[in-house]
Amino acid sequence: MSKLTKKKIYSQDGVDVEEESLFSSFAGSVCKASYNNSPFVEIHDLSNGNFRGPRPFTFKNLPEGYFIEASTDGIGTKGIIIDAAKTHHLAAYDLIAMTASDITRYGGIPLICVNVFDTSSIGNKGDLVSKTYKNAISGLGKVAKEEKIVVLKGETAQMGDALGSEIVDSKTKLNWSGTMIGAYHKDKMITGDKLVPGQIIIGLKEDGFRCNGISSVRKALREKFGKKWWKNPKAQKSIKEAATPSVLYDTFVNTLHGWFNKDFKPEIAIHSVVHLSGGAFKEKLAKDILFPKKLSAELFDLWEPPQIMKNCAMWRDITDEEFYEVWHGGQGMLLVVDEKDAAYCVKRAKNFKIKAKIVGRITKEEKPRVSIVSKLNEGKIIIYK
Repeated sequence: MSKLTKKKIYSQDGVDVEEESLFSSFAGSVCKASYNNSPFVEIHDLSNGNFRGPRPFTFKNLPEGYFIEASTDGIGTKGIIIDAAKTHHLAAYDLIAMTASDITRYGGIPLICVNVFDTSSIGNKGDLVSKTYKNAISGLGKVAKEEKIVVLKGETAQMGDALGSEIVDSKTKLNWSGTMIGAYHKDKMITGDKLVPGQIIIGLKEDGFRCNGISSVRKALREKFGKKWWKNPKAQKSIKEAATPSVLYDTFVNTLHGWFNKDFKPEIAIHSVVHLSGGAFKEKLAKDILFPKKLSAELFDLWEPPQIMKNCAMWRDITDEEFYEVWHGGQGMLLVVDEKDAAYCVKRAKNFKIKAKIVGRITKEEKPRVSIVSKLNEGKIIIYK
């Protein structure tokens, strides 16, 4: 049997090697275009012009004594929502949000992304499937430039039947994960050790879901629009809203934190950064940050949740308590700052097209607790303790 015949059979089995090579070459060009994004990263391309090959890196312009860290995450089952909405070109916002913020929240700076892009099949040159996936990769290049992040390299995998989805017959399924490499410095760590009563909690507005609690979103869509919700014309507006890409806060926070200043001096002191991912307020704020320090918080003016989030809560009959555990409720990140710096923090966010406001305050109670004036049901007070 000839090699050509073998290749054709492999293509029939769901993996087109030639098309995959073309796609990988395209993805490689997107990576290369990002190599000058960061003032802290220098790429040494030893690939001799091939899209495959070694591309080691070194760091530059970082403060002496820096450390390197890596954080791995992905878009999870939000990929199903994105596929239903056909917003693949925006999916990279979710990938970068989930990987970068886990470094930013401890005072570090995200620098280099290495990603794994899982598809059912990348289609054929020029067809809708190929264009859809290429739009996703192009989107990663756009987001990386905005965030001053280098996309070092990645892996595209044609997974065939191994990539599952409720939308079984979709030809544009995706799962996207990656590892973010970043830098820390012992003098720039944000650990919460300097938290004290009276400090202000700033909420950074989020317009949609991030990548947590999406199983409940999908269940809500099934409850409202039927088992095949993605095919229901009445569901399309809600699907688009549910697929809204994550807001990226990292450049704003790291600018405040001084990473882009020549002397690395912060513009203001940030005492805690809370990425409201899995577990949201109960886990990420109460249990992880405040309770170990025997501190409490009052959240008296949170952002209004996105309407689609309110709708999903109603369709699933979710209580206020669970609502703020499963989802972020309208703010994807919290910053804790001194009262004298709160107004500056809110004003500075506008330069990055981020909406910010004072949403609460750190307190000291006899027994640690977090109280929330719910924005889901008026008059409802939630107490986590």
